[in-house]
Amino acid sequence: MANVTMYTKMLCPFCSRAKKLLNEKGVEQLNEIDITMSSKRRSEMMERAGGAHTVPQIFIGDTHVGGCDELYEMERQGKLDGLLAGQT
Repeated sequence: MANVTMYTKMLCPFCSRAKKLLNEKGVEQLNEIDITMSSKRRSEMMERAGGAHTVPQIFIGDTHVGGCDELYEMERQGKLDGLLAGQT
Protein backbone atom coordinates (compact mmCIF):
# COMPACT_ATOMS: atom_id res chain seq x y z
CA MET A 1 0.00 0.00 0.00
CA ALA A 2 1.21 3.51 -0.85
CA ASN A 3 2.34 5.90 1.87
CA VAL A 4 -0.38 8.37 2.84
CA THR A 5 0.39 11.77 4.35
CA MET A 6 -2.32 14.13 5.51
CA TYR A 7 -1.88 17.64 6.87
CA THR A 8 -4.58 18.32 9.46
CA LYS A 9 -5.77 20.70 12.18
CA MET A 10 -7.40 19.91 15.50
CA LEU A 11 -11.21 19.70 15.44
CA CYS A 12 -11.37 19.75 11.64
CA PRO A 13 -14.50 17.87 10.48
CA PHE A 14 -13.15 17.48 6.94
CA CYS A 15 -9.97 15.92 8.32
CA SER A 16 -12.04 13.46 10.35
CA ARG A 17 -14.14 12.58 7.32
CA ALA A 18 -11.05 11.98 5.17
CA LYS A 19 -9.44 9.83 7.88
CA LYS A 20 -12.64 7.80 8.11
CA LEU A 21 -12.60 6.99 4.40
CA LEU A 22 -8.90 6.13 4.44
CA ASN A 23 -9.49 3.86 7.43
CA GLU A 24 -12.36 2.15 5.59
CA LYS A 25 -9.98 1.62 2.67
CA GLY A 26 -7.55 -0.22 4.95
CA VAL A 27 -4.90 2.47 5.33
CA GLU A 28 -3.08 1.42 8.47
CA GLN A 29 -0.14 3.79 8.32
CA LEU A 30 -1.30 7.39 8.01
CA ASN A 31 1.40 9.99 8.41
CA GLU A 32 -0.71 12.74 9.98
CA ILE A 33 0.94 16.15 10.30
CA ASP A 34 -0.93 18.53 12.58
CA ILE A 35 -0.37 22.14 11.51
CA THR A 36 -2.56 23.71 14.21
CA MET A 37 0.31 25.26 16.16
CA SER A 38 3.13 25.12 13.61
CA SER A 39 3.68 27.85 11.04
CA LYS A 40 6.67 25.85 9.78
CA ARG A 41 4.48 22.82 9.05
CA ARG A 42 1.80 25.06 7.49
CA SER A 43 4.41 26.58 5.16
CA GLU A 44 5.66 23.09 4.30
CA MET A 45 2.10 22.00 3.48
CA MET A 46 1.44 25.03 1.30
CA GLU A 47 4.67 24.51 -0.61
CA ARG A 48 3.95 20.82 -1.22
CA ALA A 49 0.30 21.52 -2.11
CA GLY A 50 0.99 24.25 -4.65
CA GLY A 51 -0.21 27.06 -2.39
CA ALA A 52 -3.32 25.36 -1.00
CA HIS A 53 -3.94 26.58 2.53
CA THR A 54 -6.99 24.60 3.66
CA VAL A 55 -6.92 21.29 5.49
CA PRO A 56 -6.79 18.49 4.99
CA GLN A 57 -4.18 18.30 2.26
CA ILE A 58 -3.70 14.67 1.31
CA PHE A 59 -0.80 13.00 -0.46
CA ILE A 60 -0.83 9.38 -1.55
CA GLY A 61 2.67 8.39 -2.49
CA ASP A 62 3.97 11.35 -4.50
CA THR A 63 0.49 12.30 -5.73
CA HIS A 64 -1.19 15.37 -4.27
CA VAL A 65 -4.85 14.38 -4.00
CA GLY A 66 -6.05 17.67 -2.53
CA GLY A 67 -8.62 17.90 0.23
CA CYS A 68 -11.48 15.82 1.57
CA ASP A 69 -13.81 16.57 -1.36
CA GLU A 70 -11.17 15.52 -3.88
CA LEU A 71 -10.49 12.31 -1.93
CA TYR A 72 -14.19 11.38 -2.00
CA GLU A 73 -14.40 12.30 -5.69
CA MET A 74 -11.53 9.91 -6.44
CA GLU A 75 -13.47 7.23 -4.56
CA ARG A 76 -16.65 7.97 -6.58
CA GLN A 77 -14.66 7.71 -9.81
CA GLY A 78 -13.13 4.38 -8.78
CA LYS A 79 -9.57 5.75 -8.80
CA LEU A 80 -8.74 5.69 -5.08
CA ASP A 81 -8.09 1.96 -4.71
CA GLY A 82 -5.52 1.94 -7.52
CA LEU A 83 -3.71 4.97 -6.12
CA LEU A 84 -3.64 3.43 -2.63
CA ALA A 85 -2.29 0.21 -4.14
CA GLY A 86 0.60 2.18 -5.63
CA GLN A 87 -0.71 2.13 -9.18
CA THR A 88 -0.89 5.38 -11.11
